[in-house]
Parts: sequence; C-alpha cells; structure tokens
Amino acid sequence: MNVMICDPISPKGIALFEQQSEFKVIVLPKRLSEPELLPLVSDVEAMVVRSETKITRKVMEAAPKLRVIGRAGVGVDNVDVDAATQRGIVVMNTPSGNTISTAELTFSMLMALARKIPQAHMSMKAGEWNRKSFHGVELYNKTLGILGMGRIGSEVARRAIAFGMRVLAFDPYLALSRAKALQVELVELDEMYARSDFLTVHMPMTEETKGMINAAAFAKMKKGVRVLNCARGGIINEADLAAAIQAGQVAGAALDVYELEPPPAAFPLRDLPQVIMTPHLGASTEEAQENVGIEVAEAITDYLITGAVRNAVNLPNLDAKTYALVKPYLHLGEKLGRLLAQLAPKRNDRLVVTYGGRATEVPGDPITRSVLKGFLAAAGGNEVNQVNVRTLAQSLGLLVEEIKSNEETDYNEWLHVAVFSGDQKVSAGGTFFGKRNEPRIVRVNGQPVEIVPSGVLFLMNNRDRPGMVGYIGTMMGQHKVNIASMSLSRENLGGMALTVLNLDSVPPQTLLEEIQNDPDISNIRVVKL
Repeated sequence: MNVMICDPISPKGIALFEQQSEFKVIVLPKRLSEPELLPLVSDVEAMVVRSETKITRKVMEAAPKLRVIGRAGVGVDNVDVDAATQRGIVVMNTPSGNTISTAELTFSMLMALARKIPQAHMSMKAGEWNRKSFHGVELYNKTLGILGMGRIGSEVARRAIAFGMRVLAFDPYLALSRAKALQVELVELDEMYARSDFLTVHMPMTEETKGMINAAAFAKMKKGVRVLNCARGGIINEADLAAAIQAGQVAGAALDVYELEPPPAAFPLRDLPQVIMTPHLGASTEEAQENVGIEVAEAITDYLITGAVRNAVNLPNLDAKTYALVKPYLHLGEKLGRLLAQLAPKRNDRLVVTYGGRATEVPGDPITRSVLKGFLAAAGGNEVNQVNVRTLAQSLGLLVEEIKSNEETDYNEWLHVAVFSGDQKVSAGGTFFGKRNEPRIVRVNGQPVEIVPSGVLFLMNNRDRPGMVGYIGTMMGQHKVNIASMSLSRENLGGMALTVLNLDSVPPQTLLEEIQNDPDISNIRVVKL
C-alpha cells in the first residue's frame, strides 16, 4: 500500500509508517500544486497533509485507490470533504495533538494583549524608553468570554480561572453539567458580548460561524473589549474589526488566523498598533508537531490494517476494541442488506434497522452503514462503501430509520431490517450462533428460517405437501446443482411454506423454469450473497 506524505510531519510519524512492511512510504520533497500532484497519485491509498497541500476533487479523481486522507492538525479546510465522502474516502484529523499548544498560544496572546508586550518590545528595539505609552490591564477579576468549549476552549478556561478570571462560555452543545465541572458560566451570545472584558474564539468554521463576529456583534460588546482569534480565520469579519478598533469600541485584538493566509498587502489590521498578529502558530511547537505526526500515522495505520476508524470527520469513530465488538454485526448487516436488495422492489421509500437484545449496546451507525452498503451495492456499484452510503441513500430519497427494541425474542442479540416500497414490505433478521459467533439469517418476511448468509441462496414459496423436499432435491441433482443446506418453514400443516436452500452454484435458467411450472410453487428467487 502506497502512503504519500505531502507536507512535512514529525520523523516519528514517518517512522511509524515505515515500520509496516505492507506500506511503501512516499515523502514529497516540497508542497505540490494540484497539477503537480495529479500524475503522482494513481496508486496511492493514503495521503497525509498539514495545511499547505490541497486535496481537491480532481486529485481524488486521479487517485482511484485512495482510501484515506489524514490531516496532521485540526482543520480540514484544505480537503474537499464532500468529494471525499461521495467517493468513499475517509478523512481523518488529529483533534487532540495540538490542543495544549493552541491553548498556550491563546493565553500568551491574552497576556500580551493585556500588557501590550509586543508593542513595548518593538519600542525598546527602536531605542526608546516610553513607559507611559504601554499602560495595560490586569487579568485578575476580569471576565473572559469563550466562544466554543471544545478541547482548546476548555484548556483556555482552566488557565484563565487559575489567573483569577471569571469565565463565561457560549456553546450550544455544552451540557450544563459539563459547564459546572469546568467552573464556567454558560450564557447566551448577547449576554457574553455585554459582560466580557476579553473575548476569545474557539469554534470551527461553518456556515453558521462564518463572519459571526461582525459590526452588529461589536456594537453589542462592552466598550474597550479585547478580542482574540486563534481558531479559524473568517469567523471574525476583519474589516468590521478594524472599524471597531478605530472607533474605540474595541481596545485591541490578537490574531493568529486570517480569512486569507497570508493576509494581503492591503490588510486593514496590519497598520493598527492595537493589533497583535502572528502567522498561524497555534500548532507550531515541537511537541505539537510530534504529537500530530504520530497521531495521524497511528490512525491511518489502524484503518488500513484493521479497519478501525478514529478521528474521522466523515465517519463514526471506532477504536480497535470497539471495532472488534462491532465487526460481526458489520458482516451480518451487509448480508441482510444484500439479501433484501434482491428481494425488494427496485424503488423503495424507507429502510428500518432494528437492534434488539445485546445489539442495542453496540454503536449502531456503522452497522446501519453496513446494511446500506449491502442494500445499495446494486445502485452504486463498487464505489459504495460505509463512508458514502448515507449520502447515496439521501440522494435516492431512501429514508433510513434506526430503532432500539426491548422486544423479547428467542435470541440474546439480533438485527432486523425492513424495506418499504409503498404498502409493500420485505424484511429479514439475523443473529449469531455458537461460541464462534457464526452469523445466521433467522427470519425472512416474518417466517423463521436458519440460513448461512453466504454463497447462493434459492428461495421459494410452496404448498406444504409430502414429497416436496425430495422433488426439489431430485431436480437440483439432475442439473448438477449441489445443495449445501436447507431450511423449511411453514405457516400451518398443508398451508404455504418457505423453502430456502444454500447452493454451491447458481441454478441454470432451465431448472428455474421447470420448478416454476409446478402449480404449488411460487415466488422463486435466486440471491447471491
């Protein structure tokens, strides 16, 4: 497997890749543009980037074997995640590797902003001694507003509390119990603006957060507020910030990130003495670079070798231990999906996956994705995988539902899938047998069966009459089709029954026509699992 390192990462990270005999590691000597990358990626299965190299849709189209993209850092702005998802490529980042370095930079900027340290330094370098120009403010008893209480925001809060600051937090997803544990006060946005002496941004760049700190927001803030952004450029409207500083509403700002990097020559904040600027140094420590290099190498290696997914931005995370628990369900789910895809009509409205017994205790999303992978294989071909199945289902108008059931059955753990097309319903359920957790399909359209979910299946509805088993066996034998196993299920004596055979080969069409001619046999299906 070819692993391409597109941007510089820690030598320890590269060494981890090189330790794997399955990998051929390609380290690019410099950052390459899109046209330069295209001819180099045809056999690449994994790519590692930092913030420099851009992995675009065209790059992915030129890399048909590409399975995973690893970002040695938090943001994935330089990766077309939507294109990757559509092509079934996992995109991973390293959310914890630079947490401490970014939090420490933020707090360093906070102190520098409060005491005007960079400006005083430059004054001294110019040969001046101008103490009166650099009066600052103390952090003690001041109020710090933190927008976003993820890993970095939480670390900043801990440091601020240690300095005797009051901390306000705005985060729509933060639980009250978590806020209490962090000793922060959870408030709404307008209250934070009105009360904060310092305001620091630690939110991701999304459609909701882009430009959210603008002229209207500055107007709501306490006069003399100081603003910091070490998160993502573009969350603060830079032109509005410059205007607010010039108007005296904002006393100063400290920025490590920008909407355009590097900022253009005519950048409105560059000439304002109240603004401290650094060139995106959040992760620029020896420890952070080593951490993210190792973290991305471990995550990609685990995925390529064991299938375990962690730190993915477009797929649920599964560590190796959880993956081992989920893996049997992934296999069973995909087989159930494949079975129903061949039994159900072509156009379907809804697919419902029900988890029962111990199956309710394992992560459901990856299992549902496996069901969809099997069910949609015919619609999407070889490009369908766990990453893009939900997107494909949505594009097809297939509503996907997941239910955790407490219904008591004969099985300790079970999985049931139902597919609806208007008033028509097709369903199948499965579980595991024995110490080796062998998967079995145990229900088809409400009738009990016992089917090994592999190879070729022959299904038919038939009248429950003496000699039916021998009749079908004889016909199969006459056409050199071997029966591996058989499952029979009937509604009542002499009524309709369901017969399912595991076959060693696909029965010829002439045999199927002969069987179909029997008036007591109907709904013949051949399913390839």
